Amino acid sequence: MTTQLKNPPIQRKAVALISGGLDSLLAVKVIQDQGIYVEGINFFTGFCVEGHTHAIRNHDKEKPKRNNALWAAEQLGIKLHIIDVIDEYKDVLINPKHGYGTNMNPCMDCKVFMVKKAKQWMIQNNFDFIITGEVIGQRPMSQNKFKLPLIAKESGADDLIVRPLCAKNLELTLPEREGWLDREKLLSITGRSRKPQFMMAEKYGFGDFAQPAGGCCFLTDKFYSAKLVDLWQSNGHKNYELDDIMLLKVGRHIRPAPNFKIIIARDEGEGRFMQGYKKEFINIHANSHKGSMALIDGIPTADDLELIASIVARYGQGRTAEAVTLTIAEKNGDKRDLTVKPFNDDAQLAAWQV
Repeated sequence: MTTQLKNPPIQRKAVALISGGLDSLLAVKVIQDQGIYVEGINFFTGFCVEGHTHAIRNHDKEKPKRNNALWAAEQLGIKLHIIDVIDEYKDVLINPKHGYGTNMNPCMDCKVFMVKKAKQWMIQNNFDFIITGEVIGQRPMSQNKFKLPLIAKESGADDLIVRPLCAKNLELTLPEREGWLDREKLLSITGRSRKPQFMMAEKYGFGDFAQPAGGCCFLTDKFYSAKLVDLWQSNGHKNYELDDIMLLKVGRHIRPAPNFKIIIARDEGEGRFMQGYKKEFINIHANSHKGSMALIDGIPTADDLELIASIVARYGQGRTAEAVTLTIAEKNGDKRDLTVKPFNDDAQLAAWQV
């Protein structure tokens, strides 16, 4: 007598949106606990706080520099796919259907875009559904009981998107109806309190995770957003290149006139980073006193250069000197020295700072 063996159960696979924060870390763990195979996906828009940005500056030297999305994937033992969407993301930022959330963050449109891209990846790679770490009530514009279904609909993910941390407060998804997931093992977290997540992190042994304050996107930062708006206004249009938005992340930005802006390094780390742009911008640094390097974005006049030099001198060790000599280098490499008295009107500098 031959025993008929049953077909083994199909290993279901989910792709998770990994920001590097605690919520996406926990959402994946909840799904892994149900025997689902998970891989992560992280979209690089150019506005991410992660990547090299934390490593540029000299402050917090004792704190290890890391990409939190990669760190989260390592804790979970999953593959992480980092995908460049810089060009595609431009339309999301420039023409957000749902407008802007905090500062210049196109919160709803951003989430729709990323879930839509995740669905495309899911289909191309033969995965079964999508995971996000969203929690009802945590963010007013994109994470409430009415907006989460709208994101699912507009992205085309529909019932293939699972939010494990708040799933019990939402409609059944296809993975739940098909029995791939046990709804009773999903969660019902709501609101802005982080206590449930912190308790879960302790349970799973996750320590040193990224704190939620500040988010993972520069577009939620009011200072960065002001610089972006200034860039658009000075250019006369909203288009941008990667170098434009990278430079908004570093330096002290001062615009004394519409035709130019000064970007002054705040420490040696930023100065080293800005050295890479010396052939693209007029640059200036003090040579009679120790001071910061600066880039000049725009087309300054001769009188403007005198003012620029005095401002740059103000942010160095010669700030109280009677005169500071600086070297101005053109984009073609030509150099000349200029001696000026450091600018001393702090109120005016504050008014010019972007």
